[in-house]
Amino acid sequence: MSEATDRPVDGDAWADACAEDLAAEKARRRAAYGDRPGSAAEELRKLVDAVADKVSSLQTPLLGAAAQGAVQQAVRQAKSAVEPVIERNPEFFDHLAAAGNELLAAYRSAVEGQESRWTRTTEGASGASSAAGASSKKAADDPSDPRDEGPSGTERIDLD
Repeated sequence: MSEATDRPVDGDAWADACAEDLAAEKARRRAAYGDRPGSAAEELRKLVDAVADKVSSLQTPLLGAAAQGAVQQAVRQAKSAVEPVIERNPEFFDHLAAAGNELLAAYRSAVEGQESRWTRTTEGASGASSAAGASSKKAADDPSDPRDEGPSGTERIDLD
C-alpha cells in the first residue's frame, strides 16, 4: 500500500496510464477510420471477392441467360485459380506490393527532379532559342541574379 494514496502499488502508474491512453486512441481511430488494411494477400482476396460479386450482380438485358451463366462460370474459375496462389505464397504479394511502392517512389523522384529543372530554367519552359538560352545562362550564373534559389541538390550529368 502506498501511504500517499492508500492504494496498492502494482507497477508503474505512468506506464499503465500510457497503455490505457494508447488503447483508447487505437479504439477511437478504429471507430473513425475502420480497421487497418491487412496484408497484400488479404487485400487481393478482398479485391477478387468484390470484383466477383460485382460481375455476378450485373444484370444487363444485352446478355442472355447463357452469356450471364458463362460470365459467372468465368468468375468462379478465376477465383478458384487465384485462391491457391494466395494461400501458398502470401509473402509474395507483400514483396510485390513493396516493390510497387519502390517503383512509385523512384518514378515520383524522377518526375519531381524533372519538374524542378523545368521550373528552374526559362529555356525549358518557353523553348527559347540557343542565343537567348546563352544569354539567360549567363544571367543565371551571375551570383546577384534574383532567380538564383541556391543549390538544387541534384546535378545533371550528361552521359553522351
